[in-house]
Amino acid sequence: MRVLVTGGAGYIGSHTLLELMAQGHEVCVLDNYSNATPEVLSRVRSLSNGVIHDYVGDVRDADKLDEVMQDFQPEAVIHFAGLKAVGESTEKPLYYYDVNVRGTLTLLHAMTKAGCKRIIFSSSATVYGEPVYLPYDEAHPTNPTSVYGRSKLIAEQILTDWTAATPDATAVLLRYFNPVGAHASAQLGEDPKDIPNNLMPFIAQVAVGKRDALQIFGGDYDTPDGTGQRDYIHVVDLARAHVAAIDYAETATGARPFNIGTGQPYSVRDMVAAFERACGKPIATKMAARRAGDIAAMQADSGRANTELGWTATHDLDAMTASTWAWQSKNPNGYEG
Repeated sequence: MRVLVTGGAGYIGSHTLLELMAQGHEVCVLDNYSNATPEVLSRVRSLSNGVIHDYVGDVRDADKLDEVMQDFQPEAVIHFAGLKAVGESTEKPLYYYDVNVRGTLTLLHAMTKAGCKRIIFSSSATVYGEPVYLPYDEAHPTNPTSVYGRSKLIAEQILTDWTAATPDATAVLLRYFNPVGAHASAQLGEDPKDIPNNLMPFIAQVAVGKRDALQIFGGDYDTPDGTGQRDYIHVVDLARAHVAAIDYAETATGARPFNIGTGQPYSVRDMVAAFERACGKPIATKMAARRAGDIAAMQADSGRANTELGWTATHDLDAMTASTWAWQSKNPNGYEG
């Protein structure tokens, strides 16, 4: 199948390209490189020995999208392009709604003009908000506590309404938990351009000497050790979920959300201890106040994805941290060397 991947040079996108190509899909990338670098696609081409069509452009640029649709004629789209920092979204709400909501609308307009009716959407478990119960299943109420989460939920609602009004359209809404880890080659990994917003790349940068200490935001949550618990998933498992979603979208119609996680939550201190095992050295930490929009714990029920997509996570915590350390130690400055 011909698959357009928006944001395909990003962390999750790059790993997904490899998995798609391994299954024989033809891929095209649209990326504005706001949080990525062309070096990523060079490495994906080298690892896959395959062809990637690529365009530089913003998902909000209707003319560029029309050009890509006309040239590549995708049969499906995987939509990664977007902003993802919870804290930043509170400070820049209009920016987040513009990119995450308007970008999705612009993409859907272009898809509709081109007759493309399959989309896999990069959503987030933050759409659930404070847990009414755990683990979250897809029937859990949605009440996001951050602008980022609300922008993802609005995009989900737009996609749901689009499929309801569009015969034979499919929107697979993948609600990620917390992606971590790196490709086994250590050639692909997470490379934030600024101070990392996520836990694992920050720990990795402390371990490699780029940062002095990890700030732990909040030690008084109602969790076993007082630090926030999250359901972490290896990025390769997450990438494979997108391939499974593409297969599902070939015959399914309508909009359907799926949780993509492991069902096993770990605290910040658990993650630090696991990374210390991986790198063989202590990780300096210091306590800080809670961040706005953060919640105490998240845990996935991924039973629907297991049953309907035929997908399950296979990488454990030590695989997540070991692959992250292999990536960071081999690429201490990310894709810059």
